[in-house]
Order: sequence, then C-alpha cells, then structure tokens
Amino acid sequence: MFGTGLLKGLGVTLKHALDTFEDDRESVPDRYRGSLELGNNRRVIQQPIDQEGLLTIQYPEEKRLLPERFRYIPMLIWDSEKQEDRCTACGICAKVCPPQCIWIVRDSDENGKPMTRCSDFYIDAAVCMSCSFCVEFCPFDAIKMNHDYELAVYDRYPQLVYDMAELTVPLEYYAALWPTQYEEEQARRKEEEEQKRKQEEEKAAKAAARAAAKSAAAAEESAGAAPRRSAAELQALAKERAAQRQAQAADGGGSDDDAAAAKRARMEELKRRAQERARARKAESGE
Repeated sequence: MFGTGLLKGLGVTLKHALDTFEDDRESVPDRYRGSLELGNNRRVIQQPIDQEGLLTIQYPEEKRLLPERFRYIPMLIWDSEKQEDRCTACGICAKVCPPQCIWIVRDSDENGKPMTRCSDFYIDAAVCMSCSFCVEFCPFDAIKMNHDYELAVYDRYPQLVYDMAELTVPLEYYAALWPTQYEEEQARRKEEEEQKRKQEEEKAAKAAARAAAKSAAAAEESAGAAPRRSAAELQALAKERAAQRQAQAADGGGSDDDAAAAKRARMEELKRRAQERARARKAESGE
C-alpha cells in the first residue's frame, strides 16, 4: 500500500543486479560453466539445468550448444566404412515430403539400365519445413537432419537449392551430431547382420546336408544295381529262358489234369460233409 509493491519490485531488481555483478567478477561466470572455448572470444555455451534466470548470449561470437534432437535441413550420409552413398535413389523421401522440396535423378549404366544410386539429389532449403518425414521413412538410414542453421543468403535461388555435393556428409559427422541415435542404429544394424549371417549359415548347412544325402542315395543305387552283362551272356540267358518256357509248355497238359482231379475231389468232399450235416439235423428233429 502506498507504493510498497513498487518498492518490492525495485528490491528484486536490485538483488538480481547485484548477483549478476558479483557473478561477472568471477574468473568464469556462472553462465560460462561447461562452455567450450574456441578462441578469439568465441564460445559454445551449454546452460546448466540448475542455472536460474536468463542469460544474454553475444551472438555470433557466443552460441548455444544445440540439443541432439535439434533438426534443420536434411543431409545425405556417406558410409565411410563401405565407401559408398547409402542413398539408393528409391524416391521414398521425395514422395512423403509434404512441401515437395526434394527431387532425385536416378543414375544409369552405359546401356541405360537404372542403377540403385542417384546421380543428382536436390533440396530446396527455402521450402523445407524440417518435419524429418524423409528421415523417418528412409529404409536405408541414408538421410538425416543436420544442425546447421546459419544458411542466410542474399539470393534465394539458386543459393538455397542444395545439390548432392553440398548435402553429403561423412558418417563420422552424423555420429558426432547424433551420438545416441547413431549407437542405437549401429546396434540394430549389427543385430540384423548377425541374423542374416545365421540364416546364411543355416541355409548353407541345409544345402550341404541335401547334397550329402543325394550323394549317399546315388552310392546306394549304384551299389545295388545289377551288374552289366556282356552280349554273349545275354544271348545265353535268353536261350536258357526259352528252354524253360518250352519245358513248362510240355508239362502243361498233365498239370491241368491233376488240377481238375483235385478240384473234383474237393467238391466230392464238400458234398459228403453237407449230406452228413443234413442227416444230423434230421436226427435231432426226430423225423
């Protein structure tokens, strides 16, 4: 009342001014704790979590340390381990891009056949909305979001249309910007490669087992096959079989009579047994 609120506000302002003045007299002020000294009064500042209040950064000499998940425009990854671009010119990033700021030209061989690599890759940075849809949908981890935001130019075209040479960065650069995500991707890649290696080993083992079984069957078949005969042996065997057939034909009449006599004997025996059963039934009935 009667200006007490005003006096309290001035007291708070005076307290902050004195705290700031005292902090500035330190060899390393509180706002510079954990910062990186780049020389020529240039720093990269990382504001601690427990630091209170706001601080003024003298840009461009002083810059804030960007968080890992900060994203601006995409960049293409050059796989330094395999010495090749990860991009296969599949065109998925261009299809899912909301402002349609990406366009790709697929490379071809001497015969004009399309190849799994791009000859030209363009991004219009003036249109890019930094949504990172291209990163999420890329099946080969070939495109990532860069942290470079100092892209001011005097002419929008063509200076803000970046080609493949300007967008390509080595794998180590991406690993430095996104260490956590890079480690996760490397672990996933190793797991996939291990699974692929196991599948190939299992496939090779099955193929070897099938080949061994086939060779064993072929060996058994060759071992159990009849030995080959000469022409003279085949002729002798044919003559022997012809003689056997003639002998069977000569004995054919007697064998037929014997069979007919045996059949008649069986019929007589069956009749006799039937008559005996009939007489037994009559005796039982008392007729």
